[in-house]
Amino acid sequence: MIRWHTRFHSPIDYQRFSSYNKVINFNDVTLEKSFWYAENLNFIKPILLIWASHREMAPKVLICGHIVWAHDDIKELLGDIAEVIYLDSKSRSEFLAAFQPGGRYFDVKGIYRENGSADIIGMFDKEIIDGLSASVKWIAHNGAGYDSVDVYACIERGIYLSNTPGAVDDATATTALYLLISTLRQFSLSERSLRAGQWKPADLSSKTHDVTGRTLAILGLGGIGLRFAELAHAFPMRIIYHSRHKVQDAPEWCEYFENVDEMLGQADVLSVHVPLRADTVDLVGEKMIRALKPGAIIINTARGKVIDEEAMIRALQDGHLASVGLDVFPNEPEVNPQLLKFPNITMLPHMGTETQDSQRKMEVRALQNLRDYLITGMGKDLVPEWKSAKKSL
Repeated sequence: MIRWHTRFHSPIDYQRFSSYNKVINFNDVTLEKSFWYAENLNFIKPILLIWASHREMAPKVLICGHIVWAHDDIKELLGDIAEVIYLDSKSRSEFLAAFQPGGRYFDVKGIYRENGSADIIGMFDKEIIDGLSASVKWIAHNGAGYDSVDVYACIERGIYLSNTPGAVDDATATTALYLLISTLRQFSLSERSLRAGQWKPADLSSKTHDVTGRTLAILGLGGIGLRFAELAHAFPMRIIYHSRHKVQDAPEWCEYFENVDEMLGQADVLSVHVPLRADTVDLVGEKMIRALKPGAIIINTARGKVIDEEAMIRALQDGHLASVGLDVFPNEPEVNPQLLKFPNITMLPHMGTETQDSQRKMEVRALQNLRDYLITGMGKDLVPEWKSAKKSL
C-alpha cells in the first residue's frame, strides 16, 4: 500500500490535501494512473509530485496491543500519513531485539500502547523505554491512568507520552455511581441472598441508607471526579471535594475544602479519584480513614494502590467503615482473600471502562494523538509530568 508522509505548512494546506484525497484514493493509484491524473487534473499535480517523492518515507507506527473497535479509524487517521505495523513479538526479549539495528521496529517513530500488550512484553518500565530505538518519539497510551508506563524514563529519553483523558470519564463515573448506590442500599448483598434462595437478608434496613441528602466527598476533582459529582448531585447529594488546588471551573454546588481532614469529617461517602504516582501510594491510609466519621463508606475507581488496603480492612473489621465499593485492587487480577469475607461490600473486576462506546473513544483518542504528532509535532494529551518537564527546560 502506498503511504503518504508530508508536513503541511498551514491548516489550509492540510485541508486542501484532505479534500483532494477524497477525490482520488491515492492508495489505489498506480504510477501510470497518477501521471494521467496529473495531465487531466492540473490542480493536484503538486500533490502527486509529493506522493512520488515521499511514498517510501512514511514514518512507522507500531500498534502494541489490540485494536478492538477502531479498525476503520486507523485507516482514516493514520492511513495517509504513516506505515502502520503490528506487534508480532512473542516475548519481552524478542520485542527489545526488534528495536536493534536491522530489527523490524528499529525505525518506528510512534507507538500505540494498550494494557493487553503487558501479557506479552510486560509493563513499559525503564528497561523497555531504554531499549527503544532513538527513532521513537511518541508513545500514545490507551487509558487515562498511565502508571504502567515509566513516564520519567520517557522524559529522560525525550519520548513524549500521551494518555486518553475525557474518553473514560462517563464510564468510570457511572461505575462509581453503581458502587455508591450498591453500598448505601446493600444491593449486592441482597442479590446474592436472593440467588441463594433466601430472599432478603435479615435486618437489612438497619444497614442501609437513602442516597438523597447524603454528603459525598470527592478526593481529586478531575474529569472523572467531576462527572461523578454531576451524577450524584442529581439525587441530590451534597458534594464536597479536595484537590491540590481549587478547581476554578467547578460548579458552585461543589464545595472546596483546602483541609482534607475537615472534609473527611463531614463525608458519608468518600470517592477516590487520584492518579497512581509514587506520592499517592497509600494516600488514603490509616489517618485519612479514621478521619472519616464512623459508618462512612469508601468508593475506589482510581487505582488499588492509592488506598492502604490493610488499614481499610481493619476499619471494616472494627466497624468504622460501614462498607466499601471497589473496582480496583493493588495486585490485579488477584484480590485479597480477606475482602471476600465481608458480605456487606461491593466489588467489581475493574469494570470502569468496560463498554464498547468508551473503549472505542479511548482507542480513537490515542490514535488521534499519534496523528497530531506526526502532522504538527505535538499531540493534545501530553501527560502532566511531561508538561512540567517542558516548562523547566
